[in-house]
Amino acid sequence: MYSVYVLYNKEVGKTYTGQTEDLQLRVKQHNKHALGKFTASYPGEWVLIYSESVATRSEALKREKQLKSYREREFIKSYIPK
Repeated sequence: MYSVYVLYNKEVGKTYTGQTEDLQLRVKQHNKHALGKFTASYPGEWVLIYSESVATRSEALKREKQLKSYREREFIKSYIPK
């Protein structure tokens, strides 16, 4: 199983969308600034605000792309804590 997830950083007001096989580990890696350039370049904590499970990596990649579309970004905004 794969997870598609959205993280939010309140300090900078940014979201990050990704996919992984181990969601808990991935969130920890983002917060240790051990992954990629995007989340590592911002200070503050990344908090999981949305996730869903899919069966395969290809489904996860497809859903990740959908979540990055304008319509889905508007949907994700409803999950951002105020």
